[in-house]
Amino acid sequence: MNEKSLTVSELTEQIRTCLEGAFSYVCVEGELSNCRPASSGHLYFSLKDFNAKIDAVMFKNKLRSLTFEPKDGMLLRVRGSLSVYAPRGTYSIVCEEMEIAGAGEILAILEKRKQKLSAQGLFDEERKKPLPRFPAVVGVVSSPTGAAVRDILNILARRAGGIKVIILPAPVQGDEAGAIISARIRQANKWRLADVLIVGRGGGSLEDLLPFSDEEVVRAVAESDIPVVSAVGHEIDWALCDYAADLRAPTPSAAAELVSEGRASVTDTILTMTENLKSVIRTRIERARLLLKPFDPRDLEYRFRAILQPRLIRLDDAKEALINAVSELKENLRARIALAATVIEATSPLSAMERGFSVVTNSSGAIIRNSAKVKKGERLFIQPLKGKINAIVESCE
Repeated sequence: MNEKSLTVSELTEQIRTCLEGAFSYVCVEGELSNCRPASSGHLYFSLKDFNAKIDAVMFKNKLRSLTFEPKDGMLLRVRGSLSVYAPRGTYSIVCEEMEIAGAGEILAILEKRKQKLSAQGLFDEERKKPLPRFPAVVGVVSSPTGAAVRDILNILARRAGGIKVIILPAPVQGDEAGAIISARIRQANKWRLADVLIVGRGGGSLEDLLPFSDEEVVRAVAESDIPVVSAVGHEIDWALCDYAADLRAPTPSAAAELVSEGRASVTDTILTMTENLKSVIRTRIERARLLLKPFDPRDLEYRFRAILQPRLIRLDDAKEALINAVSELKENLRARIALAATVIEATSPLSAMERGFSVVTNSSGAIIRNSAKVKKGERLFIQPLKGKINAIVESCE
């Protein structure tokens, strides 16, 4: 057989190319286990279910964006790409994003509800009404004790002191909030209490904002004859009533500014300048896109990560190997020192003298090793372990 064989490196490179090319983006849900932050700041961990487990890593530059602390046992959803580490022949997920799986389920429910209501035409642009240029009465559907109401009142008093404000109290979170909010919107329409309605609250978690995505609230907003401004949470927050409202404000404070904007003089010049500005911005954005097209951030980051990750893992391995080698060398040196001390102690003259032996010298200091070298009457000096003895030779045998 003339079958061509592959080296391990060649086979691993083919596997790496195949896996990383086929799985450049994955979204995986599983239970967090073996969570071990490294001294380098990276987080190494595993995702598992009942039948399988896969290793994963999230680098420290991505960890900074997390709003929670990952702990073993959490059910997580991660997004990233597969990466093969050739020196070990293993593969793992390099995570770009991480979230608690519970939040993802809520988003899935909201997305399904959004598609349903959109199919029914509740979000159509044709349904949306313009805000009155000079409203006399502004209705606010929100918690009367919340910071959102105080911000709205302060801004309206400063920008348009002649506007009358009616507070339509409603809880802004909890299971009963959706029904009360929708009832307040319908009451305002039934009695024509205001020229424009602001429906919203301050910021909060995804769960806190759920009442403003309640189906009844969305329908009440869409069916309202009074123009509705949705002002739910902060700028990054959203709710389904944003799509049904006639206008979405990023914050309750911004909503107050929008409903009072008509009090300022609006001229054709401003409109023309606005269009010109938009045109200039669009032109510059398109030009910037063309200039940045060869430097797509995700592509550059992926290339950099593909180079950096193996080296980071090799650095961690080298550090562990160095620590183990130093520890082993230290133990070997300690054993050699102990052996040398034993040998030195065994060969020391003092050890023999401690057992009762003495050193005998003549008057010239020469050590006497043979009795034939001694004469009768000669003076000798005996050196035991302690002290010194002078002696005269009486006889030699």
